[in-house]
Amino acid sequence: MITPTGMLNINKSRGLTSRDVVDRVVRALRRLTGNRKVKAGHCGTLDPLATGVLVVCTGQATRLVTLIQEFPKTYRGRFLLGRVTNTDDVTGQTIRESDIAPDTFTRDDIEALLPEFTGRIAQIPPQFSAVHVNGKRAYKLARRGADVKLEPRPVEIHRLAIESFDYPEFELLIECGSGTYVRSIGRDIGERLGCGATMSSLIRTSIGPFPVENAIALGDLTEHTLTDYITPAVSGVRHLPSMRIDAQQAALIRNGREIPFRPQDVRPPEVVQAGVTTSESRTVLILNDEELVSISEPGRAPGTLKPAIVFKDGT
Repeated sequence: MITPTGMLNINKSRGLTSRDVVDRVVRALRRLTGNRKVKAGHCGTLDPLATGVLVVCTGQATRLVTLIQEFPKTYRGRFLLGRVTNTDDVTGQTIRESDIAPDTFTRDDIEALLPEFTGRIAQIPPQFSAVHVNGKRAYKLARRGADVKLEPRPVEIHRLAIESFDYPEFELLIECGSGTYVRSIGRDIGERLGCGATMSSLIRTSIGPFPVENAIALGDLTEHTLTDYITPAVSGVRHLPSMRIDAQQAALIRNGREIPFRPQDVRPPEVVQAGVTTSESRTVLILNDEELVSISEPGRAPGTLKPAIVFKDGT
């Protein structure tokens, strides 16, 4: 049996790494298919402290990981005032603590700072992060005691709102683009307040069209239930323009050939969300309204499309 192709929306529990989740999926796929060589990969890492949506692609859908990461992500994060740690969350070693009175800050004080961290901003990732430094992961260098110097990187914060303030913690709602570190947002707000802050909990509530309300518990995923939970691969590219094709066109595309098209045949994206960057040069080709055939781009001849990513029959 071939590996089923599609996406799993999994509700990751606290304490697990993203790799732990993928490993559980791989074991279920192996038992289901009887094959050792199965493919699975996640779309956007969640730290062990974090919970919530972790989209795992299986089979040929692993080729869609970077496209799914184009969707905005939403989080609810809680942050503890008065503490600074080396990981920017409560799992790390405390570097500094501040003795602050309960009436030192108000909800309005925090809310007034949020515009500084909204929009396209330059953000310094945590030292304990997966960012590459001279070819090595920053967290590996930090674990060895190295003084890791990370440069600011541009990230996009589409929405930032305070949900609650219950001294000494505050909670934020964050909608952001790929590459954003929520830990860094809390850390930087704490620095602006002058007392420091570190993240105490985090839940990812959605990645584009994959909400936590529809996510499954990892304990419910077995070789017997896996296919019931897999979403078709085409659901991960609903943010791109698409075109319906027939079997003859599908055969040409799957053989690396170009096919003609008319602009009026291309449908606009089905999912339109703030912050989703789409390219008109990419077109999703779909057979029978549900089978993903290819992510295509303009061909050599005007009015043609050529395959960029091809999916075999039955995806």
